[in-house]
Amino acid sequence: MSVHAAALRFSTSGDGDAIDLTDGIAGVVRDSGVANGVASVFVPGATAAVTAMELEPGGIHDLRQTLERLAPSAGDYEHNRLNHDSNSHAHIRAAIVGPSETVPIRDGRLVTGTWQQVVLLDFDDRPRERTVVVQILA
Repeated sequence: MSVHAAALRFSTSGDGDAIDLTDGIAGVVRDSGVANGVASVFVPGATAAVTAMELEPGGIHDLRQTLERLAPSAGDYEHNRLNHDSNSHAHIRAAIVGPSETVPIRDGRLVTGTWQQVVLLDFDDRPRERTVVVQILA
């Protein structure tokens, strides 16, 4: 098995910021020369997540509203009390969505649906510098 690794870097505004990773991942696939395999995409950090979805304003709004209902930003959280912090909701949202996605590669291209992108979601309550790790396995 061969592995090709790369990192994509972003400045985010937090608060549910959504960034399309698809073109960056496709570039890593092209650079790897892999025709058939998988792309593993992972964001280090406990307040960010990676998912596959249609990245359009309505979908992002609906996702943000759903996560606000599940883990309200103004909730009463032990993490915030114990750590004198304000981002427990971001930790919970990131845990719900998850830190990674795996996307098949066929004929040198990501196998995604017509309206599907791979998306970085930053739930922290402040701007952050994020690194997304992409590994191509063949």
